[in-house]
Amino acid sequence: MKAHLVQLDITWEDPSANHAAARHLVETAAPEPGDLIILPELFATGFSMNTSRTLDAAGATHAFLQTLARDLGVLVQGGRTIAGARLARNVMTVASPAGTIAEYAKVHPFSLGREHEHFEAGSEVVTYPWGPAAAGLAVCPAICYDLRFPELFRLGLARGAEVFALGACWPEVRQHHWRALLIARAIENQAYVLGVNRTGSDPSLRYAGGTIAVSPTGEVLGELAAEQGVLSVEVDPGAVRRWREKFPAWRDRRLP
Repeated sequence: MKAHLVQLDITWEDPSANHAAARHLVETAAPEPGDLIILPELFATGFSMNTSRTLDAAGATHAFLQTLARDLGVLVQGGRTIAGARLARNVMTVASPAGTIAEYAKVHPFSLGREHEHFEAGSEVVTYPWGPAAAGLAVCPAICYDLRFPELFRLGLARGAEVFALGACWPEVRQHHWRALLIARAIENQAYVLGVNRTGSDPSLRYAGGTIAVSPTGEVLGELAAEQGVLSVEVDPGAVRRWREKFPAWRDRRLP
């Protein structure tokens, strides 16, 4: 099983351009049927608070994810803006060749960036299956600022997560936090962590990429610098299970 982490230089508020760029990068990576594709947070628009413009109201980005999954026979996880009950929602939508199988709304809006004024918080941690029922993996999606809250990952672990797939628009100024926290989340949950960041710049911020894949033991399996591209890594379902059995620290969690 392979995961393909797509580090995209997002064109600001231009879904058509970003759909085309993402498809080109994915096709260049030559995924095989059954592989997992992970795109950044709000990959079709960038981290824009202009939700009246970026809302996927007509479903173009949703349709793109579904079409890409169907055309290539893969799972695709990608971020988009949808309508919520009161404000917009920053979500990761997961598409399979048969249709949408999961959707996760970001639980932790980035208040310093005033995201909470435009996006309402999600309230549920979700998982989805990747691979055959008997030999596949449970994947827990997460979004950017969620990375700073280890309790969310513990909830994912309690729901059976063996892989955490996080898409982000994580700014260059705090890039050293990005890498350290992703490795920590892998070690403490004894799980694969696949962190996909954007690169390039938007009207307010610069992004340094740093897309990274980390093993359940904390080993860095692959990493990108700031260039646009795809990081493709092998993910072994047996590795996470063997490590958890050999060193079952995850079972010793206690709440005071």
